[in-house]
Amino acid sequence: MDTKINQAIKSVLLMFGDKYFIGEIINKQKVIHDLDNYDKELMTKMLSNDVVKSNFTTAINDAIIFNVNKLVELFETNDYWQDSYTKYSKKIGLTANGKFIDETTEVVLDFPYKDTVLKAGMTQEDLAKDDLRPDEPFLNEVIAKEEIDVLLDKKLLVNAKKYDIEGEHKVSEITEDDNLILKGNNLLALHSLKERYAGKVKLIYIDPPYNTGNDSFQYNDRFNHSAWLTFMKNRLEIARDLLTEDGSIWINIDDDESHYLKVLCDGIFERENFLANIIWQKKYTIANDAKYFSDSHDHILVYSMRKETFKLNGLPRSEEMNARYKNPDNDFRGPWMTQPLHAKSGKNSDFSYTFKNGVTWEPPRGTFPRYSFDSLKEYDNNNMIWFGKDGKSVPRLKKYLSDMGNVTPNTLWLHTEAGNNDQANKEIKRLIEDFNFSTPKPEKLLQRILHIGSDEGDLVVDFFMGSATTQAVAMKMNRRFIGIEQMDYIDTVSVPRLQKVIEGEQGGISKEVDWQGGGSFIYAELMEKNTGFLKEIIEADTMQELQAIFERMSQSPDIDFRVDLEEVKATLWEHSLEEQKKTLIKILDKNQLYFNYSEIDDAHVRELVSDSDYAFNQSFYKEVNQDG
Repeated sequence: MDTKINQAIKSVLLMFGDKYFIGEIINKQKVIHDLDNYDKELMTKMLSNDVVKSNFTTAINDAIIFNVNKLVELFETNDYWQDSYTKYSKKIGLTANGKFIDETTEVVLDFPYKDTVLKAGMTQEDLAKDDLRPDEPFLNEVIAKEEIDVLLDKKLLVNAKKYDIEGEHKVSEITEDDNLILKGNNLLALHSLKERYAGKVKLIYIDPPYNTGNDSFQYNDRFNHSAWLTFMKNRLEIARDLLTEDGSIWINIDDDESHYLKVLCDGIFERENFLANIIWQKKYTIANDAKYFSDSHDHILVYSMRKETFKLNGLPRSEEMNARYKNPDNDFRGPWMTQPLHAKSGKNSDFSYTFKNGVTWEPPRGTFPRYSFDSLKEYDNNNMIWFGKDGKSVPRLKKYLSDMGNVTPNTLWLHTEAGNNDQANKEIKRLIEDFNFSTPKPEKLLQRILHIGSDEGDLVVDFFMGSATTQAVAMKMNRRFIGIEQMDYIDTVSVPRLQKVIEGEQGGISKEVDWQGGGSFIYAELMEKNTGFLKEIIEADTMQELQAIFERMSQSPDIDFRVDLEEVKATLWEHSLEEQKKTLIKILDKNQLYFNYSEIDDAHVRELVSDSDYAFNQSFYKEVNQDG
């Protein structure tokens, strides 16, 4: 039922005809946008309504102050407009809050929740039990662009070090040939890469959180649906800027989000640049305990930067393919197989040709000659026509194995060709004993992707690095790479795995590519600022812990200056622990999560940065003093 305020606001909006409506549904986002921009006509009409004026204005001396923020907050309350476009949009694939997701200017930062990491002794079966499954959602926040001043500026990089066959060393510069691993929020890291690597990346592969709640070992990937799409949009847009004109992006995703993601990607990369939806058989056994269907595959969406400039590499021929070629007549050109001389379409259905052995050939009724008279004469003279063992069968043209090139990839990748999740687990457990990812990707899969979409020396990026499969395969296949990961397992899984690759480990594709070790990479971290508070909030287990954190936050400059702390104190502790955490995360100033590169010469920042890290930043952002 409409409240009095609701009715009053709606009556004002109706004065503008269909400007603020889609059919009979209020376009809430349009209203918020105009209020935020102090639209003169809208504000005048609002103030002309007595109910609105009495509830959203304050008289100070002779002035009337319109509390616009209070009115906006009313629209932002999810349950306020029960028939609003927000509710309506949840039924539409790619709209949210009254606007298309691919047009949103909002940003989603992701904060992995600590309870989504597999606890010692817990199994996947344990996680299925209601009393053990973490109920808290993946903590993420949608931030309006207007609230972000310097969030996406280049970030300061610290703890820079190089790993090679000699071990770990401090490093003060980076070259175009160096591989790079960054620890930190991947959206902010991608923006830090843009200036240096825009237009230089040949291939991007990502395996993002799937928004299902199933990937419970390291990430809890349960987002609000529209927030997940916005989360992906933010990262795909900046990723696109990194691609070369002949580059491509490969996105591993499951059934739940693949179709929504396809539509989103059509908008970002343009529909005409879509190349394929590859079906990869990630499991080869049947899950008989599945409620409906046993989940056996993932999707890999493939887009080119520009289809007209993209060229793929064909796949090597398999032994099974080559075994089909025989040489029963000891042809000096080697093994061969045959193909018919006719085709389903063409010209001259009355065609006839007599070969030098006296056999006359005509295309079967309803078909046409595949080759011209002159071509058949050339093939006949070169003994390339096969008439069967008796020399009298229907003639066919020999096609020689020596003339066959690589094979055009198809869109169905069986586990025998591209590996599976079980194989991937075994590959990594050989290297990292305490490895607990539920859906790692096998090296064989990444080998196939990198072979098709890149060449030796090309730059490959994976900004959901996880267990570093992409980087391990890139190193073994002589590709340059960049990896980004914000989770702490970068130090216990990802980096140690790459160190073992450098040492020459023989798992995965090593034997197939004759990997003998070598290579190197640089590791660096986005320099944290108020992420300390963020981590404490995420890890807190009780309200008392959060109250202590809030007290310290209140004494720091890390809270958004627009926050009414007294209001927060008065209402915060009435809510659930989850809501308390969300509120505390929300009031943190997101511009202060990491130090920006622009702050490097500030006195209090400079003393926190080592001389080698200072030089590394100048090298990374290409501001080295050429005279010194």
